[in-house]
Amino acid sequence: MTTSYDDFYPWAPLALRRECTCFTSDHFITRYRRGQQLCQSNEQDALVARCELDEPVCADTSTDPSGPFCFFYSTLFSKVGLRLPLSFFEKELLTVLNVAPAQLHPNSWAFVRAFYVLCTHFGVVPTSNAFLYFFEMKKPHKHMWSSLSSVGVEVY
Repeated sequence: MTTSYDDFYPWAPLALRRECTCFTSDHFITRYRRGQQLCQSNEQDALVARCELDEPVCADTSTDPSGPFCFFYSTLFSKVGLRLPLSFFEKELLTVLNVAPAQLHPNSWAFVRAFYVLCTHFGVVPTSNAFLYFFEMKKPHKHMWSSLSSVGVEVY
């Protein structure tokens, strides 16, 4: 018996539940990996696994011998410049926000990356406390991505 997105996400709009990943063939994954850097150093450290058609993202893979895994949006690597392993700052921020990488809206990841790049460029150690001085978590709607928005800071 196949479990569908409908069983896991009855609250989600039908159009969203019908959205499928393009990572369903080894050919596509090979093509993607040739043109995309995922890791800061050794590309062999990241395994991109093929998804089954209609496989829910919350499928139980506890019997999977490949070990722990995490879902990411390909946009985070191709457009935002995220690289694995995540930096201490990125891991710390996700922990403080209490979200998984795929729960944070891709536009919010752009804020995180920009903050990290600026801090490292100017020789400042990026911390979650410093980041949260400028940004705050938007109260998410029920069952939606978590998003960040800028905090109104007065500059004198």
